[in-house]
Amino acid sequence: MHPVFPFVVAALLFGVGAYGVLVRRNAVLLLMSAELMLNAVNIVLITADVTIQRTLKPALPATGQIFALFVIVVAAAEIGVGLAIILRLYRLRRAVAVDEIPLADPLPAGAVLADDGLDERS
Repeated sequence: MHPVFPFVVAALLFGVGAYGVLVRRNAVLLLMSAELMLNAVNIVLITADVTIQRTLKPALPATGQIFALFVIVVAAAEIGVGLAIILRLYRLRRAVAVDEIPLADPLPAGAVLADDGLDERS
């Protein structure tokens, strides 16, 4: 297969993901768009690795595939942390739309922060 096709598909995926990050207001859809962009990067890494393996030196290690594996691990950690933050914001603010979350406002009535035992009051 010619390497142009995966590069074009990756560019389209990255463009759709960037459009989703710039236009969407829902935090979960923002995370999905970011994952789409990371998957496009994975396609580019693996396609470049296969192209280099076929043309230059077949004895080189599969570095593109190793980098893609690292990107997948980072994406999984990003989704875990991102969903935890979104769930916490929803519990506190009752909104998942990014433009409706007042980050500078105080906590709503009845919301209690976890006591970590670090305050100096006795």
